[in-house]
Amino acid sequence: MEQFKTFLLLGSLSILLVFIGGYMGGKGGMLIALLIAGGMNFYAYYFSDTMILKHYHAVEADPRETPVLYRVIERLVERADLPMPKVYIIHDHIPNAFATGRNPQHAAVAITTGLLELLNEDEVEGVMAHELSHVAHRDILVATVAATIAGAVAFIANMLQFGAMFGNRDNRGGNPVLMLLMAILLPVAASIIQMTISRSREFMADEGAARLTGHPEWLQGALIKLSNYNARGEVHGATPENAHMFIISPFDGKSISFANLFRTHPTTEQRLERLERLKGEVAPGNRERSKLYDRHYV
Repeated sequence: MEQFKTFLLLGSLSILLVFIGGYMGGKGGMLIALLIAGGMNFYAYYFSDTMILKHYHAVEADPRETPVLYRVIERLVERADLPMPKVYIIHDHIPNAFATGRNPQHAAVAITTGLLELLNEDEVEGVMAHELSHVAHRDILVATVAATIAGAVAFIANMLQFGAMFGNRDNRGGNPVLMLLMAILLPVAASIIQMTISRSREFMADEGAARLTGHPEWLQGALIKLSNYNARGEVHGATPENAHMFIISPFDGKSISFANLFRTHPTTEQRLERLERLKGEVAPGNRERSKLYDRHYV
């Protein structure tokens, strides 16, 4: 169901993009916008892991200094039949984690020191299973496609704004007021769709973690602790542009009711409820290897 919703939302973004291009009355502007947005996201897709890890000053973990973390990850990748990702540590007291990399062969997971200090080994395994589920589902690819389309929407909306302000002879009878309204609302709509995709993938990764460990309660315990702690502060350097990468949004503590439209993550309560429903279905004795992902997600 979540996979279907993701493709539906990506299709909605594509339709939105085509609609704007059609309104502007020409293929040239849409093609230029797609090329610019595609070029930017092509670079981000292949180098996003390096960029994000540098941004958070992550350093590659030493197995001798973090034996519990390596033991957990090695156990999970063997169970899921995934390549061993690179493991990074972010020296920050706020507990959080994320995965990056364009595919399982180029994946990395990053964990803050605060997370390792706060969670027990079972809870760390729940968090790492969530991040490895993102890797198995190729969520970076989905996010990049969504960002490419949303970026093109925003670019063309800017062209509409200039057309409304200065006149656009190429637009066949375009209403300047309507053009300006579209320039404001369409990027907002694209952002909402993009963030809805992110929330959908979080639910999928939570379920993948529960199935991989056989213990939904491990991730439940971790989410409760992480959510409570992140309400007091945020990872240093966190930005709205990369908030969707973390297992818990760094900005959850700043949320207000209207801002829920722009949440990159489901609420912790929603995630806990879904994990609770899985307890009767998932048990340690029926964990499966990579075919688990093939059947449910990929």
